[in-house]
Amino acid sequence: MITLLHWDNATKVCGECSLDRLPETAAAVLPDDVWWLDLTDPTPEEEESIFGRFFPVHPLSREDITRARTMPDHGAHLPKVEEFPDYLFVVVNPLPPGLGAALSAAPADAPADPRVGQSLSRRNRPQLSAVLNERVLVTHHYQPLECVTTARTFVGRHSDAVRRGPDFLFHHVLDAMVDEYAPVVDRVSSRLDRLETRLFKDPTPKLLGRLLRLKRVVTGLRKTLILEREVLARLIRGEFDLVDDREVVYYRNVYDHLVRYTELIESAREMVSDLMETHLSAVSNRLNQVMKVLTMISTVVLPMTLVVGVYGMNFEENVWPGYKTAWGFPFALGLMSLLGIGSLAYFRWKKWL
Repeated sequence: MITLLHWDNATKVCGECSLDRLPETAAAVLPDDVWWLDLTDPTPEEEESIFGRFFPVHPLSREDITRARTMPDHGAHLPKVEEFPDYLFVVVNPLPPGLGAALSAAPADAPADPRVGQSLSRRNRPQLSAVLNERVLVTHHYQPLECVTTARTFVGRHSDAVRRGPDFLFHHVLDAMVDEYAPVVDRVSSRLDRLETRLFKDPTPKLLGRLLRLKRVVTGLRKTLILEREVLARLIRGEFDLVDDREVVYYRNVYDHLVRYTELIESAREMVSDLMETHLSAVSNRLNQVMKVLTMISTVVLPMTLVVGVYGMNFEENVWPGYKTAWGFPFALGLMSLLGIGSLAYFRWKKWL
């Protein structure tokens, strides 16, 4: 599906329009007009009409744009930005649709859904490709994206902003995409705090499983945030002519948000690693305590076993006290009790108990 948004500088009106009003090529667009073409799950014919005839792009760019359809096993392309003689090509990886809402709606101490970690894998991550020049912005994605919907809603309320150009429109898409990380990062941090409290009370294997799933989520977020941070860093340096100097400040604001979320994810990653090490230490300490108790029991019983073994020897003549007498059995029991109590007293004196 192709959605067109057109700013007509002659009438000072911005609104959606049909494909029949689209010029034959991007070069035929009037100098002060602005077009935003959003391709949502387009067909190969629609892709050919836009990237083959209206806005021809380099074959390598087109290969990257259609990667999710032509090479589904390879997953989405990693974030990047490339400059060509007549257009700027950007690839980013937004969050999967509904992920932020799903994490925010779940209780903070609920088990991490394995599907959340799988959706953050490269194979399942959405890809948003953008091609822009001085008058046209083309966005392409195979899944409905909240950031695109948010940007279109903003344009619907502030139609005059469209006349500032495709670079300003694309800034709103990136801004909405970065803002989606806020609830996800907050929820991950909240869950880690809850898991930390429970870890010291009951370090169970189930708790370790939750930590491993959260680690997968954090690792996926960290990888994407770092790459997207590099993309934004290049956009704010002023090295691309298609990003106007007056819009760089807006891209810098998006970059600041992205840096903050990246730092929070880095902290969460370190915390996950620390909690996993703490869990292993707690389990090892619990095992040591169990082994200590078992060792104490064995050590206390060992002298008693010695007495039983000595009194159980079958010799014709036995010189042990009480052997073959009425008070021999109580004497043996008393001796074993005395040895056991003496062992416990010695352990207490050595502060082993």
